[in-house]
Amino acid sequence: MIFLVDHNIEGQAMALYGSIASQGWLDILPIQFVTFQEVGLSIDSNDRVVWRLAQSNHSILLTANRSMKGEDSLEQTLREENTLFSLPVVTIGNTDRIMKDFKYRDRCVNSLVEIVLEIDNYRGARRIFIP
Repeated sequence: MIFLVDHNIEGQAMALYGSIASQGWLDILPIQFVTFQEVGLSIDSNDRVVWRLAQSNHSILLTANRSMKGEDSLEQTLREENTLFSLPVVTIGNTDRIMKDFKYRDRCVNSLVEIVLEIDNYRGARRIFIP
C-alpha cells in the first residue's frame, strides 16, 4: 500500500515509517511512503488535485489536516467524488506527539498497519482519524 505523505508532515511520516520498519512490518506488508515531490505535486496544490492524484495512483493520502472550506477543499472533494471504492484519507490527530511520544507513535503505526491489512473494509470511508 502506498501512502502519499502531505508536504507538511514529511518529518513525522519518516518517524512513522521508521517505526513500521523497525517493528518488522515491511517484511510482511508492502508499505511505501511517497512525497509530493516524488509524484510531481506542487506543495501548493489544492486538495482536490491532491486527492485525485492519490486515488489515481492507488494511494492513501496521509495528512494532518486539509482545508474544510471552499469548492476544492478536501471535505467538499470527498462529498462530491468519494465512492464506495475510494481509498480513505488518513488524518493524524496530533502530529507533534509523533515526534515526542513513542507510545502515541506506536498507536499510529498500529492504526496504519490495520488499515493496510483491512483496506477493503476502509474503502469509501472518506476520512479516518488516527491513532
